[in-house]
Amino acid sequence: MSERIEDYALLSDLQTAALVGRSGSVDWLCFPRFDSSSCFSALLGGSEHGRWLIAPRDGGPATERRYRADTLILESDWETRGGRVRVTDFMPPRGNNPDIIRIVEGIEGTVTMRTELVIRLDYGSLVPWLRRVDARTLLALGGPDGLMLRTPIMLEPDDLLHAAEFPVREGERIPFVLTWYPSHDELPRPVDAEQALIDTETFWREWIGGCRYDGPYPDAVRNSLIVLKALTYRPTGGILASPTTSLPERVGGPRNWDYRYCWLRDATFSLYALLNAGFTAEARRWRDWLLRAVGGDPAKAQILYGIGGQRRVNEFELDWLPGYAGSLPVRVGNAAHEQFQLDVYGEVMDVLHQARVHGIAPDDHAWSFQRNLLDFLETAWDLPDDGIWEVRGPRRHFTHSKVLAWVAFDRAVQGVQRWGLPGPIERWRRIRQEIHDEVCREGFSVELNAFTQCYGTDDLDASTLLIPILGFLPPQDPRVVGTVEAIQRDLMQDGFVERYKTGDDNPVDGLAGREGAFIPCSFWLVDSLVMLGRMDEATELFERLLSIQNDVGLLSEEYDPRGGRLLGNFPQAFSHVGLVNSAYNLWHPQGPAYQRSRVAMYDD
Repeated sequence: MSERIEDYALLSDLQTAALVGRSGSVDWLCFPRFDSSSCFSALLGGSEHGRWLIAPRDGGPATERRYRADTLILESDWETRGGRVRVTDFMPPRGNNPDIIRIVEGIEGTVTMRTELVIRLDYGSLVPWLRRVDARTLLALGGPDGLMLRTPIMLEPDDLLHAAEFPVREGERIPFVLTWYPSHDELPRPVDAEQALIDTETFWREWIGGCRYDGPYPDAVRNSLIVLKALTYRPTGGILASPTTSLPERVGGPRNWDYRYCWLRDATFSLYALLNAGFTAEARRWRDWLLRAVGGDPAKAQILYGIGGQRRVNEFELDWLPGYAGSLPVRVGNAAHEQFQLDVYGEVMDVLHQARVHGIAPDDHAWSFQRNLLDFLETAWDLPDDGIWEVRGPRRHFTHSKVLAWVAFDRAVQGVQRWGLPGPIERWRRIRQEIHDEVCREGFSVELNAFTQCYGTDDLDASTLLIPILGFLPPQDPRVVGTVEAIQRDLMQDGFVERYKTGDDNPVDGLAGREGAFIPCSFWLVDSLVMLGRMDEATELFERLLSIQNDVGLLSEEYDPRGGRLLGNFPQAFSHVGLVNSAYNLWHPQGPAYQRSRVAMYDD
């Protein structure tokens, strides 16, 4: 049985990631990339689907754990009858052969430890061929994957796992190094675990040392920036949504998705979080990844892409895995890449515009690419689409989608005005105004005094909180104020914001069951309250959101207020981006919400 989602901590080497539970078990690890098949899949099943345990023989969760300051090095401590012991877990940022390194350290007395290594390749479906190379080296091979464990502890075969029990005395340090390599290659060279620890600590501290943020909540902001960096695929600069798949939005329900991909809807928010914190190089690489990924036929732009920019991420189910706490199905791939979503075009136009505003050197071909997008959008903006939330019901005229279409033409107009870029500005202005008029007429309910999810309905949607942030209307506009108040009244679940009302009675959704409160939307409400000048409310909500971080400062996508549990894929980049941007908005009168909203020119 897997642990609670909040009981896990993240390790990353900027190319792949692992989740380590309070029990001392690595229950999720994909080698060699974030989107590769997993060799430890107990997160979505049981120990028989692959895991790596190192903990006191008597078991139990770690008494205390933490990340070493300003790093992604996890330290887990156990107090036992025999003494105290620490396990230090980390993944060194590296080149071709990823490692996960675990160092067992005796702190006090003598503690008997147990390790169990259960390697199951291809998402838990394949038992590899294991053989011992020498007294310190154990080798596992299966298909394209080779895994090599080096440690002075002799693990012995025990049915379909390898295990050992060993004492750890005060002052002793025992390393375990698990390395992946292509099975057709020679064995990789041994890794010095202690030197790798020094190098990993140096890497993270030097990177976060470039952070310019000096406002309140510094630990939460710096930690979230480290998470954002940890979820950036180093070779390409793509930022994935999460390192996991199929963690449920409601335990036992079917809303289980693969998030090991890059979503364009996150692009501008991520850009602001990086730029305001001083990480211009990461912002530039994210911009460049986006240009490469979306390049080509504008009609075929997708809402999500693989970390390398690949388009085909076909969705299928793994029927041999029982799912996290029985939550089925377990999915790999994401069918949302086939959906038509208008907000793609607005996000791409906005992120390229913001990059110019913030002085990121423009790509020579970016503007011609943007004009191609607009040529397509001129004939497509008035079509129904699948919406920001990738619902699996019928296409509709979603209000947020139309607002993002407006954003696309607004940023194009400003490209001409601010930088003299060539383009039919009067035609773009006319289309921009046409979209604006339609949204205010069809997407606003006089009865509710709020913008709605779709044209012709009375359903609310938290995405309309972005209307003032995107600059579509000023925050003081009565329609904006009414929308914020309606969402507070009808979409708040015990102090947190739902995306929209889910359930069998919602024909828009197309899925059965409910979901938790959506953490990024709760941060959007913080930002909206800041823009309305309601600082006390904004601060209270922000601190409520900080209180649901787990013990090492991580957030998932959703939260169950009544059960007090994190839900959905974990950790979630979008939630941590929201934390960074909301902290800036609370601290600085010209934070990201102000910066982004002021881009729009209300008097045009």
